[in-house]
Amino acid sequence: MKLTYHPLGDTGIQLVFGQTISEETNQKIRIFTDLLKAEQIEGIVEWVPAYTTLSIFYRPDKVRYQALLEKLERLYENIQRGVAEAAFLVYEIPTYYGGETGPDLNFVADHNGLSEEDVIRIHSSQDYLIYMMGFVPGFPYLGGMPEEIATPRLEEPRSKIAAGSVGIAGSQTGVYPLETPGGWQIIGQTPVKLYDPEREQPILLTAGHYLRFVSVSRKEYEDIAEAVRLGEYKINSKEK
Repeated sequence: MKLTYHPLGDTGIQLVFGQTISEETNQKIRIFTDLLKAEQIEGIVEWVPAYTTLSIFYRPDKVRYQALLEKLERLYENIQRGVAEAAFLVYEIPTYYGGETGPDLNFVADHNGLSEEDVIRIHSSQDYLIYMMGFVPGFPYLGGMPEEIATPRLEEPRSKIAAGSVGIAGSQTGVYPLETPGGWQIIGQTPVKLYDPEREQPILLTAGHYLRFVSVSRKEYEDIAEAVRLGEYKINSKEK
């Protein structure tokens, strides 16, 4: 299959890896970004992965459109031949469910005819694929949430959702990396900072990897929050 692409203005190219959202399409995008990182093509400024596309931005004074396209096509051939492989990580996000930090946990449980414990068990038993980052810095678009805990958004969004809040909206789940307005059903909170402008790498997560919520006690939450405050906390991750 040939590489599908189209220009984005005069400084970008968008590569199209599929027409439907799937893990297979996302893995191709992830492998391609690994190849881009290793190749270090002169003139490329950044790339932005999405559900089915990868947008690449470049400096025309450093590399011309056609020359860049030829380099990208050669990288794509490696994927087609199965030459490139990627290692996938699972980030473990400690989460305290319910209480003041999870005010909608009971509603999610009632809506689905479950107990709060059932919701926590189901929500924290999945490896969620991070399809892309967006909305606000560090926000992960996750796939893989079980339909049995799907719950509609709030009818009236809250004016403030605390950073670290873990929520459900329809068939999606996610984490608010910053304090923002929002209409998701909030079931818990993580003390881990998904976005920190003071870090060398401000955004903690990477698209194409996986995330797992790990239920912790209030005491564990507070201990981790203190370690985060002191800059001593390191997120757990393992290969999938």
